[in-house]
Amino acid sequence: ENYIVSNYIAEFWNSITNGVFVALALLGMHTTIKHHQGKRVFACYAALMFVGCGSACFHATLKYTTQLLDELPMLYLCGLVLYALVEIDKETKHGIKAPLALLAMQATITAIYVFWIQSPVFHQVAFALTAFGGVGCGLKRLNEMQLSRRTKRILGRMHLLGHVGMWGGFFVWNLDNIFCHRLRSYRSHIGSPLDVFFQLHGWWHILTAYGSTYLLLWVHFIRLARLGHDHLFTVKYRLGFLPYIAMKAPKKVD
Repeated sequence: ENYIVSNYIAEFWNSITNGVFVALALLGMHTTIKHHQGKRVFACYAALMFVGCGSACFHATLKYTTQLLDELPMLYLCGLVLYALVEIDKETKHGIKAPLALLAMQATITAIYVFWIQSPVFHQVAFALTAFGGVGCGLKRLNEMQLSRRTKRILGRMHLLGHVGMWGGFFVWNLDNIFCHRLRSYRSHIGSPLDVFFQLHGWWHILTAYGSTYLLLWVHFIRLARLGHDHLFTVKYRLGFLPYIAMKAPKKVD
């Protein structure tokens, strides 16, 4: 089914659905700049955008070099999230040691994957361990703080939606792998534009884009709570479906 929709893009729907990563990441980057919320949080959103761009490049070209751009940025995003949670305070505590340790870890994983164990299973295990490390560190930070009921409610919702997006996307990705030939037959039979509903790999991109964003919002709000600014912010939606952290609207006084 390559180059069916466009003569210039190999997997059209799998490429353009990565635009959701980019849109959500740009919104998060804009928020951090607007409210001066730190380079570490900004870097996490920038890494999310890199994930989307790398995946789009791979699905547009289907080359090995761009496949690495599809896979490795996910590891780097998790590494940056872990660093942002380790160094959650305004001033860093571990100096250059923490970023060097994480850089060495990511460089080692990259080298092993590129030059030695070129197996998707190795990449998936490395990604899962780094991701669970970030989630564990976030939960540890929450246990260190006294949070208001409102903040707990916001954090709980972001954490839940993040996992729903990630695990829902993982489920759809597996369905696409298991029933690939049958889905291809359905798409051929139905034709455009309804065949888009059976582009499950594209839906996996959309679900994981939202899942990743909600988990980044969770991390972002943990940092706001750590700095004592959580009462000033909330989660809003641009255009009704793009979540981001924004200043609370002041209460009207009659």
